Amino acid sequence: MTGTAPLGRRAAVEFVGTGALVAVVVGSGIQATKLSQDVGVQLLANSLATVFGLGVLIALLGPVSGAHFNPVVTLAAWWTGRRDGEGPTAREAAAYLPAQIAGAIGGAVLADAMFAEPLVRWSTHDRWAPHLWLGEVVATAGLVLLIFGLARAGRAHFAPVAVASYIGAAYWFTSSTSFANPAVTVGRAFTDTFAGIAPASVLPFVAAQLVGLVVGVVLVAVLFGRPAAAAAEDIVVPHGEHHPAAAGR
Repeated sequence: MTGTAPLGRRAAVEFVGTGALVAVVVGSGIQATKLSQDVGVQLLANSLATVFGLGVLIALLGPVSGAHFNPVVTLAAWWTGRRDGEGPTAREAAAYLPAQIAGAIGGAVLADAMFAEPLVRWSTHDRWAPHLWLGEVVATAGLVLLIFGLARAGRAHFAPVAVASYIGAAYWFTSSTSFANPAVTVGRAFTDTFAGIAPASVLPFVAAQLVGLVVGVVLVAVLFGRPAAAAAEDIVVPHGEHHPAAAGR
């Protein structure tokens, strides 16, 4: 069904889906800090909400746009599918990317509004350290490998559960708690709450995610024998969260 909907509708789905994802991440982070002072409990609540929210969003919106919700996934789908026409075109990617970024910012503002926080306040949570950037490379590469590996193995129908499960695990096994999403990273700079990231920390995180994109695409080619043919309708993704204890924020 993906690809049959008008491009404007698919871009709107990417906007709404990415916005909803960020609202889940930021909102659950705010709620967690109100309910407990234990950072472990806060991270657990935040990660569980993200896992469930992400799985629902992928299952609901995947049939329309592919539920990328992530510039890394869109770029990987375009790059690996550009020769056989199975991925999004450059025009489609150009529509998806700004929709994802705008949606992420809107989702952060919406979460702040729901909890009576300032609608826009730049985050003061610095996340600036080489080990965090390495964590983002690992998280993003793993995400790309999972999504496109499932597509190559003919198991893309497992994406809602598999991607959500991976993000939930990556919250805990990566030092950065797996943002793994440039749009979500930008959006979270707009909220000075649990899930925020200082604007000065955004660029290195995005750069690390792009490195992870390249590593992930190479791993797919090596492990599955050839570059992943990225049918946009078969892919999905999104984000991870970052916790104070894990990143020293």
